[in-house]
Amino acid sequence: MHRLTQAELERIAEQVFRASDADETEVLVEAITDALTRFANNTIHQNVAEQTVHVSVRTVYDGRTARAATNRTDAESLRRVVAASSALARVQPKHPDLLPMPGPQRYRTVQRFFPATAAATPEDRARVVLRVLQRIERNQQTAAGILATGCSQMMLANSRGLFASYQQTRAEFSITVLEPDSSGWQKANTPDLSALDPLALAEHASHKAATARAPRELEPGRYTVVLEPSAVLDLLGFLSYDFAATAVLDQRSCFTERLGKPLFGRNISLWDDVYHPLQTGAPFDGEGFPRQKVLLVEEGVPRNLVYARHTARKMNARPTGHGLPLPNELGEAPVNLVWAGGSTSVEEMIATTSRGILVTRLWYIREVDPYEKILTGMTRDGTFLIEDGRIVCGIRNFRFNQSLLEMLAQVEQLGPAVRAAGEESFEMVVPAMKVANFHFTEVTRF
Repeated sequence: MHRLTQAELERIAEQVFRASDADETEVLVEAITDALTRFANNTIHQNVAEQTVHVSVRTVYDGRTARAATNRTDAESLRRVVAASSALARVQPKHPDLLPMPGPQRYRTVQRFFPATAAATPEDRARVVLRVLQRIERNQQTAAGILATGCSQMMLANSRGLFASYQQTRAEFSITVLEPDSSGWQKANTPDLSALDPLALAEHASHKAATARAPRELEPGRYTVVLEPSAVLDLLGFLSYDFAATAVLDQRSCFTERLGKPLFGRNISLWDDVYHPLQTGAPFDGEGFPRQKVLLVEEGVPRNLVYARHTARKMNARPTGHGLPLPNELGEAPVNLVWAGGSTSVEEMIATTSRGILVTRLWYIREVDPYEKILTGMTRDGTFLIEDGRIVCGIRNFRFNQSLLEMLAQVEQLGPAVRAAGEESFEMVVPAMKVANFHFTEVTRF
C-alpha cells in the first residue's frame, strides 16, 4: 500500500501555505494504512485493508482560530479546506489564551518503523494464523481473533517554519479461546511484527480456557487479587487525563489539591516517557512542541503535571510537550505512561497468596466517581481462585467497584513493567500487581 513520501508531505504543506492569507497557518497530515486478518470458529473468514488520509488546516486571524479538514490531497481540495478554515476562524471570538505558533524545533530521534511490518501481506498473516489454529484444534478448542499489521504517518507544519514528521509501524495479535463453559484470552501489540509471538499467546490463552473449565461461583467481597498487566492497563489508563494541568486548573482531576501529598504506596512511581523503548508515538505534541519525559508520581506522591504551552503560561510552569491539537477544551494529556515495575513474577505472586483471585482482563469499565476515581466493570476470559499458593479452579466472573486511589495504596507486589494491551486503547507500560482488598460487588451472568 502506498505511503506518502517526504516530498509529498512537503508539497501538501507548501500548497496549504500558498492558499492561505491568515496571520498564521498550520497543517496536520495523518496517513494510516491498516490490514487485518480475522478468524473465528477456527477459520479465517475475513481479510480487510484500508488506507486513509486526513488533512487538517488551522488558521489564525487576529487572535481568532479555527480548524477544517479534508481527506483529499489534490490542489483544489487543499485550497477549499484552507478557505473553510479561514471562514470559520474569522467569525470566532478572540481566544484569550492563544499563543503564536512555535517556530522550528529540534526533536530526539525515535525509530519505530519496520519495513517488513509495513510490507506484510495477507498471505504472511494467513500463514501465522494457520499455525495458531492448527494448535488450537489439536487442543480440541475453538478460537477467534485478529492479526493486524499497518503503518501510520504524521506531518505537522506551520507558516512560522516548523516542520515535523514521524512514521511508525504496528502489529497486533488478539485471540480468544473458547470452551463450552470457559474462555481464555491474550493480546499483544508492537511496532515490529517479528517481535510478536502469536503461537505463544495462543498457547497461553488455550491453557487459561482449559484451566477455567467448570467454573465455581464465589461470594462477592474484598479479595487479594493478582492483576495481570492487561487488567492493570485497563484500570490505570483512567488516570491519564487527571495528570493534565487543565484538568487540575478546572478542578476536574482527582489530583486537585492533592499534588505533593502521599496518596499511593511508596512502591508506586510513574513517568510519561515517549522515549521509553517499549513505548510508541511521535516525539512532538499537537502544536509541534518537543515532548519531555515527566516524573508524575514519585514513591507514592503525585509530583508533577503535563502542560500544553498555553496552560503552562497560565500556571507559571514550563510546557512539557503534551498539548493536543488546537483548538480544544482538554488542553493536554500524557499519552505514554510508564509505571515502575518490580521483580516479582505472576507465578511468585500466586505462590505467596493464601487465598485470592487471579484476573486476566477486564471489560465494560466505567467511571463512577471521578474525584475518588472509583471504577466499575467486569472480569473476563480467565478469572481463577487461588488457594494455598496455587490456582485451584476457574470462577464465575465478578463485577467490581474499586477506587484506583485506594488500590494503588494497597499494592503488595509488582512484576516487571511490560508493554501491555487490553480492552482500552491506552499506550502504557505497566507491571502485574498483587493488590489487597480489591472490591468485587456481585457475580455477573456473562
